[in-house]
Order: sequence, then structure tokens, then C-alpha cells
Amino acid sequence: MDSSIWLKLGGALLLIMVLWRAIPMARYWFKNGPKGSSQDWMSALVPIVAVIGFVILLILMVSA
Repeated sequence: MDSSIWLKLGGALLLIMVLWRAIPMARYWFKNGPKGSSQDWMSALVPIVAVIGFVILLILMVSA
């Protein structure tokens, strides 16, 4: 058999094992994790908007 099939099978097995452990933990954290207030979401939104604006500015400078 070709050795690449074993790499694909090993990768698929690793992915299944990661998902098997990650999904229950994600459920736990969604249920019991901290809840963000509107102030928290606004604090996270400001840097994201700043980065998006900077990328748009760079694109406009290059295309002009």
C-alpha cells in the first residue's frame, strides 16, 4: 500500500480524537462560561473595526 494512505488515516484519526475531546468542553464552556456585557462587546469591536479600516486604507493606497 502507498504510505500516503496511512498518513491520511492517521490525520483523520487525530482529527476525530480532537473533536471527541473538544466538543464536550465547548458545550461546558458555553453553558458555564462568563457572559459578556454590552460594554465588553463594544471594547472588542473597536479594535476589530480599526483593523478593518486600516486594511481598507492600505488597499485603497495600493490600488490608486
